[in-house]
Amino acid sequence: MTPCRPVGAAEIADAPLRFANSVDLAITPEQLFEVLADAEAWPHWAKAITQVTWTSPGAADGDIGVGSTRTVGMRGGIVGEEEFFDWDPPRTMGFHFTSANIPDTDAFGEYYEVVATAEGCRLTWTLALWPTGAQRVVARLSGPVQNLAFRWFLRNLRRYTDQRFAR
Repeated sequence: MTPCRPVGAAEIADAPLRFANSVDLAITPEQLFEVLADAEAWPHWAKAITQVTWTSPGAADGDIGVGSTRTVGMRGGIVGEEEFFDWDPPRTMGFHFTSANIPDTDAFGEYYEVVATAEGCRLTWTLALWPTGAQRVVARLSGPVQNLAFRWFLRNLRRYTDQRFAR
């Protein structure tokens, strides 16, 4: 695992490689945060993720806050260790990698903004990457395909939450 530089919401907004997408969900912001806190839910909608393990005391039981940590396993053997810099249900959450086994990655972070709507809520999900070395070229060339995958994940999230909270 290689250490990654910590980042916050302001840096994510100005990242050199950034993907921001939104989805309207037919659930409340509180229900969305229930899903986001659920380690077992992530692989159902973010198909690149194979496993999420909360590593900070109490987080697996819902005691999540700024400084909480988790390890995320992804397809291709990718592993990221994450720390939350924001956890403010039902409005925002954000985390960054503290270390990862992805070569040439200076920093990686994600930020989630949730706004209540008449039909439920709108999630805006921003992913940010600070690639170095050869990863700069790879990340820029694969950016459009990555963004399509992130949009697909949000469609999956809509299907997942529709099923999980079916009335």
